Amino acid sequence: MSAGPVGPPVGPQGVPEVDRRALRAVFGATFFVRFAFGITLAVFASYIASRSIGIDSSAVGTIGLVSALAPVGEFSTVLLSGVAADRYGRFRVLFAGTVTAAVLMAVVSATRNPVLLGAANLVFGVASGAILAASLAVVADRAEVDHRGLAMGQFDAVNLLGWILGFAAGFAALGTLSNAALSDVFLGSAVLLAVGFLFAWRTTRGDPEGTGNRVALDIGFLLRTAVRRDVLIVTLPWLVIYLLLGTLFVFLGTAATGAGIPPLLLAAVIGIGGSLLLVTQPLFGRMADRYGRFRLMGVGTVGFVGVLAGAGWLATAGFNYPAIAVLAASVLPALAYGPAALAALADLSRALSRGTTMAIYTLTIALGMLIGLLVSTALYSRFGATGLDAYFGGIAVALVGLTLVRYHDLRAGPGTSSEAHPAPPAPPAA
Repeated sequence: MSAGPVGPPVGPQGVPEVDRRALRAVFGATFFVRFAFGITLAVFASYIASRSIGIDSSAVGTIGLVSALAPVGEFSTVLLSGVAADRYGRFRVLFAGTVTAAVLMAVVSATRNPVLLGAANLVFGVASGAILAASLAVVADRAEVDHRGLAMGQFDAVNLLGWILGFAAGFAALGTLSNAALSDVFLGSAVLLAVGFLFAWRTTRGDPEGTGNRVALDIGFLLRTAVRRDVLIVTLPWLVIYLLLGTLFVFLGTAATGAGIPPLLLAAVIGIGGSLLLVTQPLFGRMADRYGRFRLMGVGTVGFVGVLAGAGWLATAGFNYPAIAVLAASVLPALAYGPAALAALADLSRALSRGTTMAIYTLTIALGMLIGLLVSTALYSRFGATGLDAYFGGIAVALVGLTLVRYHDLRAGPGTSSEAHPAPPAPPAA
């Protein structure tokens, strides 16, 4: 008597081995990519301004504009990257974005011309959006709903760890390399991106991806998906969060050195703290699976409000230990937001196009970084620290307000959920 068809081998949690390989490929590639991004962002302002300590106020506008071109490239094309991931497959889009980013890093290492740097940064944003949208779509595809928070927590861990360790390495470079030698940082990042590509390619060889569904490009579908209330409620807080993070990513290194903080000390603190993400993010993901997405998002909101308060305090009073204590106490709860929000968005993507839905998330990040850079630099140039205080306060109010709207929707029941707003019809087959 036949035993019936034999399925693919499964791992310890009942996850098919082919899916486990796909997730390992995405996690590994994401770490290398974000590490490369982080190390270059930490030195980018100094690289443009040709000075490693402090920052000349006359260069703030140029740095902000050149840096803002990456999110411009990302938000203007990421929805198309999501469609491409749905149509041609996640890994093709991921590999294309990684190779493009590696080539651009090599180009940046050869010039400090602001126009050329801006052009390279613009295309770099296109590649970055493609990488993130495709990676998140893979995680949404391969993670079961009961473990989706955990999988998104693991993704958030390697994503943030790459950023943070990259920043730590970048700050160390600021403290040890001459400004003239900073071009080697970008060349090294090109090598790291190539390593990430090779790791993902070798890990996924023979993977029957099965995610390309040959959908046609339908602008109406993109717009109907992007303006759904349930999608907006999950993604808009990320827009607000990246209003803050976009500014910190670009100016933290030069601001810290200008305040007299040794770059190597800052690198050590960030590196040690960042390593904890490998524990905290999967843990928060498990908690989101067990206790619900919104409860963890609420904890994250409280944490981010504390981060904003500490950042505003530092902007006004300069380096001081009470402000650092507020930041330190707020960072951990703030980290709860990422896995829960990503899992909530992945839950929504079941009824939508996953590549497109994850691209919308990436779009909000790019817009947040762009708007944050432009607004914060304009306010600081015009009003100094007082302008930054008002900026941080506005972000805190917006984040709390969006969380309250989400809470109201959950209390109101299905009348405001996706059940009352069915998914728009998918685009026709190509």
